[in-house]
Amino acid sequence: MVGTYGAPGGIAPIYTQRLTFRRVVPIQKQRIEYVSLEDIHPYPGNPRRNDQAVQAVANCISEFGFRSPIIVDADGTIIAGHTRYRAAQSLGFAAVPVVYATDLTPEQVNAYRLADNKTAELSEWDAKLLAMELDGLAGIDMEAFGFTAKDFECFAVDFANQEGMSEHTDEYDEFVEKFKPKKTTDDCYTPPEIYDVVKDWACGKYGIDPSKIVRPFYPGGDYQAIDYSGGKVVLDNPPFSILAEICDFYQENGIPFFLFCPTLTALSGRRNVMTLCHIVCGAAITYENGAVVNTSFITSYGGDVVAMTAPDLRKLVEEKDEELQKAGKVELPKYEYPDEIVTAAMMQKWCKYGVDYSVSSCDCAPIYALDAQGESGKAIFGGGLILSERAAAERAAAERAAAERA
Repeated sequence: MVGTYGAPGGIAPIYTQRLTFRRVVPIQKQRIEYVSLEDIHPYPGNPRRNDQAVQAVANCISEFGFRSPIIVDADGTIIAGHTRYRAAQSLGFAAVPVVYATDLTPEQVNAYRLADNKTAELSEWDAKLLAMELDGLAGIDMEAFGFTAKDFECFAVDFANQEGMSEHTDEYDEFVEKFKPKKTTDDCYTPPEIYDVVKDWACGKYGIDPSKIVRPFYPGGDYQAIDYSGGKVVLDNPPFSILAEICDFYQENGIPFFLFCPTLTALSGRRNVMTLCHIVCGAAITYENGAVVNTSFITSYGGDVVAMTAPDLRKLVEEKDEELQKAGKVELPKYEYPDEIVTAAMMQKWCKYGVDYSVSSCDCAPIYALDAQGESGKAIFGGGLILSERAAAERAAAERAAAERA
């Protein structure tokens, strides 16, 4: 590059300088649009495998909202955001925020897709600083977002070796306890005392007959197989990841319901959002797995009210939760069946521990509820089989074998 420099005496000597030029991409103004999930689709040749990340990203969206849009080309094929797309599917979103990258050539699109994933691999954590940051987030379950006990090890060692402190102190044990693996949001079983508070409030508010209430979402069952005849009403805490699917099923079949849901996604992109009542109270509930979730409710009751607050319900729930924490009384309700009953949940456990089991049609018959469950309105979740004496003995043997291997 040739240029001049004003020198003393009016002399303007000429200087020559070699400059290196590179292509500068101007900052693009991006318009975020909310687009139906049906209008975008994954890139079939995407080489990045994201199966293990989907649940963590879904948890992140549930906790913090959908903050990062999905990048797509003009045809709606995903460039960046395949994991967010799958997470949105698992949460039942009907629409997601999208940015169309229409200014890129096909070659740039393919390069961007690879670069977006590769550049994320090039950074690394400062283990000690990370652990210290995580330790300051005791109110949020970071395990749900993919962090593991290894992420806390460096700080845990330093913490244990501080003067006057061994790794067997109460402080250290309490520190380690916080980072034991936790279950997903679908394992947030409700403490019975909390459930009773919610049930009493809902029955009083909407005139629900307590004898008609059923709970189809205790572990291992199929909510679509429950007998809902006779005016039964569903009042339960469902798996949060399929909440939209559950609401659709109950509305399509005319089944009244009152369901727990995470507060932050109470109004998220479900197609039935305008036909349900969303009771946003954000009550902090300590569930059986130790997760503290700000909880609200979705119901088919409420008439034309789409969203409302319920300060009285929040107060009742949080007072009961505080009482349970002080008493250390949060327990998962037990569902036990006689030896003559087998369910899919039982067989799933036996299969997990490598136990071979089968039952023939001549040794069983379908069963959906026990006589003892009649008064409480409960049923065998997902149905089951009642066994002959011989098959019951084989069932007991399978249970013992699974217990030994466990």
